[in-house]
Amino acid sequence: MAKRRVVITGVGAVTPLGVGTELSFERLLKGDSGVARITAFDPALFATQIAGECRDFQPEQHFPRIEAKKLDRFTAFALVAAKEAIEHSGVKNGPHDPTRIGVVIGSGIGGINELEAQDKVLAERGPDRISPFFIPKMMMNAAAGQISIYHGFEGPNFATASACASASHAIGMALRQIQFDEADVIVAGGSEATVTPLAIGGFCSLKAMSRRNDDPAGASRPFDKDRDGFVMGEGSAVLVLEEAERAKKRGARILAELAGFGTTADAYHITAPKEDGAGPTRAMQLALRDGAIDPATIDYVNAHGTSTEYNDIVETLALKNVFGDHARKLAISSSKSMIGHLLGAAGAVGAVVSALSVARGVVHPTRNLAAPDPKCNLDYVPGAAREMRVRAAICNALGFGGHNACLAFRAFAG
Repeated sequence: MAKRRVVITGVGAVTPLGVGTELSFERLLKGDSGVARITAFDPALFATQIAGECRDFQPEQHFPRIEAKKLDRFTAFALVAAKEAIEHSGVKNGPHDPTRIGVVIGSGIGGINELEAQDKVLAERGPDRISPFFIPKMMMNAAAGQISIYHGFEGPNFATASACASASHAIGMALRQIQFDEADVIVAGGSEATVTPLAIGGFCSLKAMSRRNDDPAGASRPFDKDRDGFVMGEGSAVLVLEEAERAKKRGARILAELAGFGTTADAYHITAPKEDGAGPTRAMQLALRDGAIDPATIDYVNAHGTSTEYNDIVETLALKNVFGDHARKLAISSSKSMIGHLLGAAGAVGAVVSALSVARGVVHPTRNLAAPDPKCNLDYVPGAAREMRVRAAICNALGFGGHNACLAFRAFAG
């Protein structure tokens, strides 16, 4: 059976740079930072006191108060991003078969806000006072389920969990569902809301996060020799993936083609990447092969680019492994330099950015790249956004557990 082609017809986002794709992308292009001192709780006792929070997001502005109380923050993010993507695509505007439209949303952690809140209730007030909404709010599949319920989509519906690769796996699995005719449209992406005391405390204990508390905007510095760890972020990004002929027939605005997906495991360490970069290398090669994309036509890479010592070096090595001499010609940038690391939603933000870069011929910069690490010696688009033709792009996501995922995009030629 020949694989069907898949295109992107809608995108939505809630990020530390704002609510909505256009605002988020515009501010990424400007090099703005969404990182500041944490406001969700008092961080005074924590080694890391900064994060990329969605400060402009209030659930009550998007949902009736009684409904907002039934949603964990990560689900509320996903519902708002999905609504924007669905409206942007116009996929519900005409006749459509709800049984052929699915939802796949990834998350690394899920409803940890609700978990922490109800654990406090248990400790202070006893088990009889635990909310009946606790489990439906906390469960990781809540975002996918709620999007399906809100929009009446009856096709494939599930969640993916692979730490920082969760959203990329969600999008990759959605691609496969359409390629092999199990659905015609999939709403896919990721969501995360981990700016909480327990999550921040846990990553502090791992010594994985930046402690540049006196300079929040300068704390996330991928590929820079002075980086000292990643910065936590929160938010959601969602794409509408659609079978190409269906999209053309209804006159949809096509941003880009999602052409390929590759995924591998390091099988090495639960938190550290394997130093030879073999896992990410194979993931990129598989994505390019899946999409029948000549590596020489890749112009842009939305890097995983976490601002951690080993990740940045290993990803750079993997890019050199895959692209050889062409690696020097790649424009590479890290969205995390401005919004922090959205964990299970990171790959979805990267996918939205990659699609828009292909569609609009512009790539955003990597912020805070003042003194590049000598081992990170490629073009990471320092300083300012760059207008350029983007024939094809890849987006990398590398997660704790050794999970590697790569999505490949190209300009759509009908």
